[in-house]
Amino acid sequence: MSIGAANDGLASGELDWAFGRRIADWTIAVVVFLGAFVIAEPAPYELLLAPVIVVWALFGLKLNRHILPLIVLLGIYSAGGFLALTQLPDPASQLIYVVVTFFLALSAIFFAAVVSEAPERRCRIIANAYIAAATVTALLGIVGYFHLVPGSDLFLLYDRAKGTFQDPNVFAPFLVLPIILLYRDILTTPLHRSFWKAAILLVLLFAIFLAFSRAAWGMTVFAGLAITAIGYITSPRGLPRLRIVSLFGIGILIVALMVAVALTIPQVNDLFADRGTSLLEDYDAGPDGRFGRHLQGFYLVLERPLGLGPFVFADLLGGDEHNMWLKGFTTYGWIGGFAYIALAIWTLVAATPLLFKPRPWQSFVQCVYVVFVGHLLIHNVIDNDHWRHVFLLYGLLWGAIAAEKLHRRADRQRMATAVQPPLIEYAAPRPG
Repeated sequence: MSIGAANDGLASGELDWAFGRRIADWTIAVVVFLGAFVIAEPAPYELLLAPVIVVWALFGLKLNRHILPLIVLLGIYSAGGFLALTQLPDPASQLIYVVVTFFLALSAIFFAAVVSEAPERRCRIIANAYIAAATVTALLGIVGYFHLVPGSDLFLLYDRAKGTFQDPNVFAPFLVLPIILLYRDILTTPLHRSFWKAAILLVLLFAIFLAFSRAAWGMTVFAGLAITAIGYITSPRGLPRLRIVSLFGIGILIVALMVAVALTIPQVNDLFADRGTSLLEDYDAGPDGRFGRHLQGFYLVLERPLGLGPFVFADLLGGDEHNMWLKGFTTYGWIGGFAYIALAIWTLVAATPLLFKPRPWQSFVQCVYVVFVGHLLIHNVIDNDHWRHVFLLYGLLWGAIAAEKLHRRADRQRMATAVQPPLIEYAAPRPG
């Protein structure tokens, strides 16, 4: 074979590898984008991700040992759901619910694996796809709220914006991560390159306001304050910190002005007066309200170690759990409930040190972390069992956890190679 032919073969192989990598990255982006469109189950997200996971598994998806806790605990959680089905008169009637849970668990493992392989590039791809999806669903939610086009009521529920989701209380929390990603970027990007980010951020904030989800409002405030504090602590002293403080103050004024202008619209003002001025609604209080059912539910699960099965809690007590910790025990039994608690705690403990590791993906991990903590807090008032983006958060954090361990191992290997003395060949003297 000629040298030229060999070079052509090498170039062709490199070209094929680069093309395959681009296809893989685009596939991840499309899957993340489809996470914003959940009108019914199974959603387009599942329908695409299922063959994607199969193809990746056949052509090189690597499951490293650092994501083993995620795999084991989600496996136990899903197994608890299948066991809980045995408590139903007709287990097959709710099989699809637990199958969706199992598939979403696979999605978390998939994202953990692909992020750990190439954290900087994959985190950027996922962030951009998520922001694009959030922008589309937010605009549709705004269009629906103001009835701007015929048929736009599809994006509205109970006079609240829900975008392309089934419920405003899922739509609004979905928007929190892109809001924090854009806000964190604006804090550190020159202003002349931040105008489009600021414009998208205002759209997302307006949409989350029109969803009238008190949990999402609280989570946005919490995550915004937390990312500001973390960004300040991890930034160099001097101008970078001054910039963060200044932009934080300006941001508060802009958001306050935007809310004030929105409240001049009678339709918005009336709903805000109804939902935004009180922490408790009628359905929250009393022995049969949301929080009363929590107490009844925990007593109930003490008697049912295998759980109740999907939706049985609502049939017995007249309403859903509205508490993820309780949902873990009612729908997945004791083993599922404790597995989920263990996963949440383990994720927090393992991910917290990453906030202060100077890596190219540090700011992304910081944003994912504070939004994840926000979701754990609202676990107390919402059962977000089938929220696609919650499983994505788990996958992203465990991908970053694994990437950090792999990064440190590579550093140790490089250092070990650098300190080894060069090998000197010894030549024996020739006789005579």
